[in-house]
Amino acid sequence: MEILAYAAFGLYVSIIAIGGVIAVAAGNLVRALVGLIMTLFGVAGMYLLMAAPVMAFMQLLIYVGAVAVLIFIAIMLVRTGPDGDETTSRSGRQILYALLGLAAPAVILSSVVVTNPVESFSTPTAVTVKELGKGLLGPYTLAFELISVVLLVAMAGAVLIAFERRISK
Repeated sequence: MEILAYAAFGLYVSIIAIGGVIAVAAGNLVRALVGLIMTLFGVAGMYLLMAAPVMAFMQLLIYVGAVAVLIFIAIMLVRTGPDGDETTSRSGRQILYALLGLAAPAVILSSVVVTNPVESFSTPTAVTVKELGKGLLGPYTLAFELISVVLLVAMAGAVLIAFERRISK
């Protein structure tokens, strides 16, 4: 059974890594969004692997469902070339900086993990949905409401800016 858990972990890690590479390397904004969505699906799989199906469902509902749609609307409002690709290409120096930015945290985090191993638990603590709801919405109700208002204002602002640009031309 442990081999299946390792295989599932490897699958989810590969989905996250491939989605991240697609999101970063894509010249087309819509393809980059598809990579982001792929990564978010992998994260939801990780939640399932940690025996947190409610968090996995929330990951799919909020991030894949709502945030990805919001980003897609923002992409539709951005002006790109005729084929949808970005107009500027990346130079060798930008690629080198990106690889250094990727390697530095990876080296630091891996050295910390190797030198300070963390004991793992054989089974996670079971938390009911009722306890999770009380824990999240009890002290954090205002934060959840403010996040929804911020998303609504961002979407309304994007639509307003798009209409103003179309009217002025």
